[in-house]
Amino acid sequence: MDAEQVIAVLAGFPGTRIVEGNGGAFAIHDPDHDYEQRPRQGWATVVRSDVNDTASNLDQPGAFRLNIGLPTARYRELFPTDPGTDPTSRDVLFPHPVYAAYHWVAVVEPETTWPLVRELLDVAHDFAVRKHANAARRHS
Repeated sequence: MDAEQVIAVLAGFPGTRIVEGNGGAFAIHDPDHDYEQRPRQGWATVVRSDVNDTASNLDQPGAFRLNIGLPTARYRELFPTDPGTDPTSRDVLFPHPVYAAYHWVAVVEPETTWPLVRELLDVAHDFAVRKHANAARRHS
């Protein structure tokens, strides 16, 4: 899959808005269409360059990294310890090189990992939906 195909998958999740910027695409759960008034972090991102970090050597034609924010329990199921994966490895799921402490995972150019990645996108989106619902309850 290329970056545009992955972004199209992200855009297909209910309530998701894709915000482009800084060489990346950010999947934001925005069912209320109020992102401009209430900016928030995405639940998945696609980065196509080294502008935010240089860990994955993305300044090459067609290179991209998909980053996915997970609930703590799911992250720890995947990575009970740091696997020491090289963040330049292609098609290997690994703890995010910068945001692993916040339970983000990453994969550069997913192909054979796509079935697992697709399942993790479902988990991440469901997590974003729950966080949004909890925030709405707190503010009502």
